[in-house]
Amino acid sequence: MIGRIAFQGELGAYSHQACQQARPEFEPVPCVTFEEVIEKTQTGEVDLGMLAVENSTYGRVADVHSLLPKAGLHIVDEAFVRVHVNLLGVRGAKVEDIQEAHGHVVILPQCAGFLKSHGIRGKVSSDNARAAREVSEAGDKTRAALASELAASIYGLEVLARHIEDHKNNTTRFLVMARSADPARRAEDMITTFTFRVRNIPAALYKAMGGFATNGVNMTKLESYMVGGTFTATEFYADIEGHPEDANVKLALDELRFFTSAVTILGVYPADRKRG
Repeated sequence: MIGRIAFQGELGAYSHQACQQARPEFEPVPCVTFEEVIEKTQTGEVDLGMLAVENSTYGRVADVHSLLPKAGLHIVDEAFVRVHVNLLGVRGAKVEDIQEAHGHVVILPQCAGFLKSHGIRGKVSSDNARAAREVSEAGDKTRAALASELAASIYGLEVLARHIEDHKNNTTRFLVMARSADPARRAEDMITTFTFRVRNIPAALYKAMGGFATNGVNMTKLESYMVGGTFTATEFYADIEGHPEDANVKLALDELRFFTSAVTILGVYPADRKRG
């Protein structure tokens, strides 16, 4: 039986591309919002959820890190997708015909240089693949979409300009979410993701982080976000290299727990080969 994997966006979105890359045998299920992806995964309507968490040019994807701890799901994989932004137009259109290009608010800054140099106005769309579909439906040679070649093939558009992103290492990181954890050591290089809240004592964060430094554990991400609508309750989201059963990781996590009021492991999963 073929599994199903949910993603935010329409068919042809970069999240769809991530699904094809990470789980090519799964049926992709488009969703309007990240919350819908999480809900479908929670209820068992789909087997897995694909969530974009950060982009090398744009930074963190808004809201996702605050949604993950509350979702009750587990990270079982990560996927790094090289994001090639393409200018897509209706058949017969040329770059010089385009007056406005439609794309998600995250994608517009990634190709701002190209748009400016060609005098093209950027227009915000809720989704890049939706922009492609709407450009196809409108049939207007002055309108274009900023999207993937996958979207071009799905919606019958022509690629007017390929790989127009300003930064040639433009990459988005995705997380594969499941209802059940899979903490087995499935690869030599593993990533452990967790959230924690420090105790209300002086230098608590500094002391909590000390165990990772003294035990030689590389922390690749540490971000904070407010919880409970107040400025006094702060939760931290972290990625480290290693598995909780590694001796040095175990010691570091033990020290972390001593200086925190809560630690939650969100996932233990293989590091993507494209990491770094």
